[in-house]
Amino acid sequence: MIKSRNPLPFLLFSLLLIVIDQASKLLVHHYMQPGFSGQIGLIGNWLKLHYVLNPGMAFGMQLGHEYGKLFLTLFRLVAMFAIGWYLVHLARTGAAQGLLWALSMILAGAVGNVIDSTFYGVLLDNAPYGSPTPWFHGQVIDMIFVDFWEGFIPDWVPVWGGQYYSTPIFNIADSCIFLGVCSILIFQGSFATHHDQDHEEHEATSEQLGEVNETLAGTSMHHPETETPLLPSTEVENEKDKRDEVR
Repeated sequence: MIKSRNPLPFLLFSLLLIVIDQASKLLVHHYMQPGFSGQIGLIGNWLKLHYVLNPGMAFGMQLGHEYGKLFLTLFRLVAMFAIGWYLVHLARTGAAQGLLWALSMILAGAVGNVIDSTFYGVLLDNAPYGSPTPWFHGQVIDMIFVDFWEGFIPDWVPVWGGQYYSTPIFNIADSCIFLGVCSILIFQGSFATHHDQDHEEHEATSEQLGEVNETLAGTSMHHPETETPLLPSTEVENEKDKRDEVR
């Protein structure tokens, strides 16, 4: 039988990641200077803390439209609730734990960036200049800088050709989404195998229960206590003698 899982541990894991993400962003906002002047090296010259504001999507990508940020924030809100519902649904249907942990990370990343986009324009006053409203136009705080390449992209590359490029600066929420998606892509075979095994066990259990029910139904049609007992052979002979005497 497929066992339902309690979704609460996975939701609490998402909540923990959200708290870590928001705490890191607020610490960076209050205690670091934006740009290269406030940059802090962590490991050599390739892993740094670098405070930047991101008006777009993960890893600095943007939608080139006047209301692109609003559309993006609304999309994140819808995605957040959809992922949360799907996580609970999969947990109750007994999905693989690995899949549920991965979805928890994706949910945490989605919620973390939704908080930035929805509230930071008001709470931290970081909405881009000219935004129609600070609500839903907050800029996401990025700070993790893996600096292993920078330079100009060749002109023949579509869209970005001729532009200066460095490796993306991201945050913990972006990392959660990236790691969660990669985990699902890499281990999807094992997640599917787990589901198939549970399904086969459920079918086998159903067949066994069916056989037991058929056996019980068959035996219930024969009640020994209601059947006429057979007389022993000696009693049968005595009955014959009595009838002969009467004749």
